[in-house]
Amino acid sequence: MSDINQKELEERTAKAEKEAKAIEEELNKLAKGDLSYIGEERLDKLMSDNEKYKHRLAILQNAIEVERSAGSSKKPSKKRPNLLNDINSIEGTICILDELKNIFEIAITSAYPELEDPPVVLTLSGNNPKFGDYQCNSAMPISQLLKSKNVKTNPREVANNILNKMPSSPLIEKTEVAGAGFLNIYLNRAFAEHVLGCILRLGVKPPPVKRERIIVDFSSPNIAKEMHVGHLRSTIIGDSICRALEFLNHDVLRLNHLGDWGTQFGMLIAHLQDKYPNFKTHSPPISDLQAFYKESKKRFDEDEVFKKRAYSCVVKLQSGDPDYISAWKLICEVSRQEFQKIYDRLDIKIEDRGESFYQSRMEKIVKELKDGGYLEEDEGRLIMWGDPNNHDGIPLTIVKSDGGYTYDTSDMATIRNRVEEEKGDRFIYVTDVGQYTHFVLIDGCARRCGILKGDKRIEHVGFGVVLGEDKKKFKTRSGDTIKLIQLLDEGLKRALDKLVEKGRDKVLTPEELKQAQEAVAYGCIKYADLSHNRINDYIFSFDKMLDDKGNTAVYLLYALTRIRSIARTAQISTDKLLEEVQKSGLKLVHDAEWKLGKVLLRFPEVILKVSTDLYLHSLCEYLYEISSAFTDFYDKCYCVEKDKSGNIVKILYERLMLCEVTARVMERCLDILGIKTVSKM
Repeated sequence: MSDINQKELEERTAKAEKEAKAIEEELNKLAKGDLSYIGEERLDKLMSDNEKYKHRLAILQNAIEVERSAGSSKKPSKKRPNLLNDINSIEGTICILDELKNIFEIAITSAYPELEDPPVVLTLSGNNPKFGDYQCNSAMPISQLLKSKNVKTNPREVANNILNKMPSSPLIEKTEVAGAGFLNIYLNRAFAEHVLGCILRLGVKPPPVKRERIIVDFSSPNIAKEMHVGHLRSTIIGDSICRALEFLNHDVLRLNHLGDWGTQFGMLIAHLQDKYPNFKTHSPPISDLQAFYKESKKRFDEDEVFKKRAYSCVVKLQSGDPDYISAWKLICEVSRQEFQKIYDRLDIKIEDRGESFYQSRMEKIVKELKDGGYLEEDEGRLIMWGDPNNHDGIPLTIVKSDGGYTYDTSDMATIRNRVEEEKGDRFIYVTDVGQYTHFVLIDGCARRCGILKGDKRIEHVGFGVVLGEDKKKFKTRSGDTIKLIQLLDEGLKRALDKLVEKGRDKVLTPEELKQAQEAVAYGCIKYADLSHNRINDYIFSFDKMLDDKGNTAVYLLYALTRIRSIARTAQISTDKLLEEVQKSGLKLVHDAEWKLGKVLLRFPEVILKVSTDLYLHSLCEYLYEISSAFTDFYDKCYCVEKDKSGNIVKILYERLMLCEVTARVMERCLDILGIKTVSKM
């Protein structure tokens, strides 16, 4: 870089320092005084700008240090702010992709300081080792940016300039320019061996992230109706998202937004009063709440007298009459007990918070929206648009023509509660894709009235429908929706049949067989769902789910138990492995060892991707990739050598260490997917 560029760097750094300092001083003043005069929008902008300038300042300061080192006769300093400079400082996991982005951000900013926010494009290189392990593809877009500024250059020249400005890093063995301007990055084996050794000593630790309060709304069945296969996807996907975020040490609130309020409770209470008049003193034997609901609905549709009484029950319930509240609570409790049976079997932890919780909050939000002038009258209704100047689509109905509230009212009260009372940073809703436009509208209306500000937004996790093998909506032969409890029972039966077919009942104890049966049954149902891109519909097939070949839960569970059996066969304990790792360390010598080691290193970047885009199939694909890489390693590398008589003559501890690390990463992935593992299968 020329002296002029060096001078430009320092001038821009001074300017950024000045702007950052001015914002910092203003924020400090505000922290000590009254914020009312400034307004919340200005405050949000100041906070955002403060973070931006601090980030920009760090990059510029790094760039100056690289430039000074390059122009000096002294050996360049390895120490860089925000960069890893010593392998031994790693005491857990590290996201390689993030670290590489930091390295290339510094290099690109140093090479081209005149470009504002130049693109940093990094990808995996694929399976061909001659292209390195990762690849930086920034040269092409940077070359185009420079040409738009009338700077003559080409991608290969840009790539060489970036290469010359790269700070040293213990992650990287070498970087080279290839082809039209690709930068091929080769990882350092010593770095990989150290990180995998940390997993062996400390377990699979999460990469460091800023802790957030995250509210996940999932499952959400309706009271007095049985959970069916339509609730399966929301429950499974929502639980796995929570597990991923909890692993990263976020503060996660798992909420079950139950449909426990509304007109249907009038007919249920009226039917309860008639069928079990002593319900207040004796708990009624409602064993089949679905049948109870159908009975009351039939009366509601056919009997005008009953219908009128049902409506009066709704009024009394909503006015807080203790007898009607008592009846409502009883019906809700019967439902919750049935839901809990499903959640227990699938190992789902969730906190019930029904629509009734927001009843008083709905009254408050309606008043505020009226007072703020956000509501318009439309044929007796009060409606709200996300954009008052654009009336395309459907508005929210905040108040019905009869004065009642709707799901829209409830969802506005809900997001307000989650922002202001729960102090959430992220708001995730797991529902079918058909509700996407509804949540876009809720987001728009919440933003318009000031509930959502800045980068806070509703994140809708949509999913497709479950299809039968005929590629039609998954139903019973009679056309009824399949009950979830029946689906789980069928899974248990088929899993046991599969295990017996393989003779596992002959080698496992009854308790081990039961554990394997449940792990296979519930694991295969969950994995079949999560391994598909959630946006798409998927075909429910027990035969495919229970296949022990290919990307299925059964195959992965078998693979894991085989990995675990290697150390058992060698009669080597974890403590013994730890002793050996202290002596010699974990080594990746053979190409198959190195290939497996590099796959295992990618766990942090995979889990960070999942926590951002909320697509679980990426984690499933990664699990299958681990298993495939392990198979290749095991086929080519002996872990335990035996003589012709089957006696152990040599134990290769370093390879057993790699087996242990593989098992730990796989177990962590399966746990995030909500799949229980077993030691024998």
